[in-house]
Parts: sequence; structure tokens; C-alpha cells
Amino acid sequence: MKDFAPPPQAKLRPASDVMRLRRLGASFPTRLSFLRTLLRRLSSENATVTCPVWEISADGYGHAVISVPLGGHVYSLVAVSTELDPDARTDRVIATAWDTAFVLYDGIPPQAEIDRIVATAPHQEASRFTASDLVLSRANKSVRLWSHVVERLQAGLQPDEHIVRETGYLMRTTAVYGNGKFGIADRADIAERDGLSGPFQAEMLTVWLIRHFTHLLVEHVGQAPLDPHLKRHLGIGNSTGLGMAPFLVTHPVLLNNWIMVRETALARIRALEELPNGAASTLQNLAKRAAKHLSEWIVPDAIAATRISTLQAEWEAIVGYLNSEAWHEAAEKPFPIEALLQQAEDLSEDAQELLYSMIIEPFGELVDGLEECMADPFGAPRLTPCDTSELHALINRDWAWATSRDYSARDECAQFWYVSEEKLEPRLGNRHEEDGAELESPLDIARRVAALAKDLPASGSLTAFLATHPEHRFAAERVQCLDKHPYSEIRDNLIADTCLPIDMLRCKLSFFGASKFDPKSDRWTRVTLYQGAPLANELSAADDWWLPTFGS
Repeated sequence: MKDFAPPPQAKLRPASDVMRLRRLGASFPTRLSFLRTLLRRLSSENATVTCPVWEISADGYGHAVISVPLGGHVYSLVAVSTELDPDARTDRVIATAWDTAFVLYDGIPPQAEIDRIVATAPHQEASRFTASDLVLSRANKSVRLWSHVVERLQAGLQPDEHIVRETGYLMRTTAVYGNGKFGIADRADIAERDGLSGPFQAEMLTVWLIRHFTHLLVEHVGQAPLDPHLKRHLGIGNSTGLGMAPFLVTHPVLLNNWIMVRETALARIRALEELPNGAASTLQNLAKRAAKHLSEWIVPDAIAATRISTLQAEWEAIVGYLNSEAWHEAAEKPFPIEALLQQAEDLSEDAQELLYSMIIEPFGELVDGLEECMADPFGAPRLTPCDTSELHALINRDWAWATSRDYSARDECAQFWYVSEEKLEPRLGNRHEEDGAELESPLDIARRVAALAKDLPASGSLTAFLATHPEHRFAAERVQCLDKHPYSEIRDNLIADTCLPIDMLRCKLSFFGASKFDPKSDRWTRVTLYQGAPLANELSAADDWWLPTFGS
């Protein structure tokens, strides 16, 4: 047996640059994003989607079961469509009713289980579920587009392309719950299964099947098939708020693994001494596609619109370079990717991160498989006994960004994270104007490490110190964790007035594979999942739908 030799790789980008909020908030999806990984797996298994149950009325209400094999198991989406009073339709977490509710079921459900889910799923958090239920979700129609598509199909016409492009989804989910919530299966129950072992694979499978259901439903109500290129552009919208942001902070090893995999992929590509045949022209075409995608990315938020406008202008320079004689010459010289990346050195974080995302795309043979390292099988970090001098050395080396701040200043402690009593969802309060800071969640990592550094004796047993100062144990664990996992910490003060949760949301959503970020404030955003993705009958298609454009 030959020894395995990993591909050459350049130096990883330093965590001190990568893990800043502004840069994380400029993230774009890549071929390593979770939904891309899932569809490659389904494609490799030649999976076939079936619909064994379709009990839907002519006006679109009832239930259906959609099944698909994956990794030696069969999973079924049980979809429940109900009539909803327009006044009750809201994307906010306080909603108690939705157009549709969904459960991803472990296997093909018998009639008794279908009846149970049909009765309970529409009530979501107000119900309790079983370990056979893997994911719980709900969605609302995009009323304007839904009505338009139905009316056009019933009239024997296809929807207006401009209206389809403007929205991009027939329904948007307002929650996709996994990992034991409300009695559904714990993550540990499926963590070792082929096809679901990676992060959020069960959730991504659920959303893809929801997309398929929306297509079936609108064609059923419209009494005619959608044109495939229009259907392909109709993904699933998602409304995501503060509830998602703390995840990156409370799962430091998982965050490290996600970033480490992406950065390793980039390092392998940067180390290419020469480009494979066709790669230079592929990058040219991808850059043009990205430019078209940016032109179709239209949002009402003024700040986001300005960033997109700047990005469009900067991206023209990248497209121009890739179509210039300079690129043809660089592509024939050693390390051509480095020459390409140099073109973005003086551009915004948005342009730089888009370019980094793009250069991963043509090199599947080099990077696919790295996603198998994205899960965290070990759980929360544990403290290792040591001398306090060792911990001081780590703090001095890795945490100057945290210890150099004055947390008594109003701007450095302006916000506090807490959990809503009503909805058990994370929230962010203003420390100087709102009550509740005494219930603060421990997301103030930088402040806690600074306090630890101040109280930590120069030498002595860390165990003995923590026995008398247990309030510092959490910070000590984070210091040791960062020593082993360099991308595990967001290197900004998460309670400062400059902290924008939208940056954390975008980082996480980009790893899901989301695009078309549409911020509604600095605390919640709408996105689109699976736009441009292969349809259920197209899984054999090439994996080439990064930043899809209309009609692609």
C-alpha cells in the first residue's frame, strides 16, 4: 500500500485577518457549502425522488409525502398545506400559523404516523414530536409570486420572467429545526449515518425536498407544468434572525472546522504551480457569471445596496483582468492563482471574499472530500490542567485584540445578549437603555478573557486558581481552545456598539450555501437557498451552479 501524500498547499490565511466580523460578513457560498455537498452525494448515488402520498385538494390544501434514498436509508418529507388568514401571515418568530408545515421523517411513514404528523406539524413549537422526526420546519408563500404563477399557469401561460427573477422563491421558511428540539431526534442519532454525518445535512435535505414540494404544489394548483428553466430559478427563501447568530460563538470547534476546511481548500489551490487544462477559461466564465449574479442581486436596504454597488464596480476590474493579455501570460507562469489574487489586494473585503469563493469552484478534484472534516465529533472543549504562566503566554500571544480594550467604556459594553423568556430565542439588548443585563448570556468572550488576564496570577496551578475563581473557568477554556483551533474565535468584541449580528448570520448562511442576502436590519436577513440547483429529475447534471444567474 502506498503512503498517502496530501496535496501541496500554501500558507493558510492568518486567523487574525479571516476571523474579523467585517470579513466574515462578506462570505459567499462555495462548492464546499453544505447544500452543494448534499446534492453531490445524492447525484453520486443516483437517488430518485418519489411521491408515494399526494392528498392535496385542487386549491392546494392537504398533505403529501415525498421520499428519497440517501446513504442506505430512506427519508420522507411529510408536507402539510393549510389555508391561512392573510392577517396571520408573518415571518416573525412570534407567528403561530403558517401556510405549510413540514417534518423530515426517518423512513417511509405508515398511515398512523402520517396522521400524527398532519395533526401536530402545523402547531410547530406547541406540539411535541418523536425520535422518528428528524427535522421540523414551516414556510410561508411569497403571496405575490405564488398568485402570479398560479394565475399564469391556469391561463395556459408561463410566469413573467422578470417577476420570477425579482423574487426567486415560491415559499420561504421561517425555521428549520433539528437536533432534538421539541422531541425530534437528537443529532447523535444520525451523526454516524452515511449522507447525514456532515453539518446540517438533514436540514439541507429537508429544504431541498421542500423546494420540490413547492414546485409540485404550484403546478398542481396551476394545472400545468412550469418551464424547467423558470422552475430551476425558484429556490426556497429563508428568513433568519438573531437566533442563528450565537451558534458560531457557542460552537467554537465547529466554527474552526468550517473555516479550516475552506482555508485549506484555498491553500491547496494557491499552491498550484500550473493550471489544469481549461481552468483559465473556466475562471473567466465564472467571473462573468458572478458579474451577472451581482447585477441580479437587488435589495432595498441602503447599506447593503451600497456595498453591492461597490462590489459590482470592483468586480469589473477582476473580469477585465481575466479577459486581458496579462492573465493569459500569468496563466502560463508558475503559481497563476497568486497573480489573480493580487488583483484584489486593494479591493474591499466583499470583492476579496467573492474571488476566494470563485477560485475554489473549478478544482473539485483537489478539494472535494475536505467537507468530511467539517463535523465536530468531540463536542464542547474541556479544560486541561496547566500552570497559570502557560495560560498567560497563550493570552499574550492570541488575545491582544481582546485584552487591549476598555470594557468600562460605553461603546465597548453597549450591548448584551440574552434569551427571550417568551420564545427561548437569543436577543440583543442595549445595556444603557434596557433592563435585563443581569440575565446576560456568556457571548462576551473578549471581555471575559480580559477579566481572566487581569486576575490570573503569574504562576501557580490553574486548577487551584479556578477553585477560588470559578467565574473564569469558561474564559480559560476558550483560551485553551483557541490554542488548538486557530479559527474558533470571532476576533471582535461582540458586545461593542460596532457589533453587527448580520455579519455572523451571513457567515453561517454562506456555509449553508445561501445567496442573494437581503438584510432587513443589522439583525435579520432574507436569503435564497437552492436557487439554480438541479431539480429532482436532474441530479445527474454537472455540479455547476455556483452563484446561479437567471436562466442558467
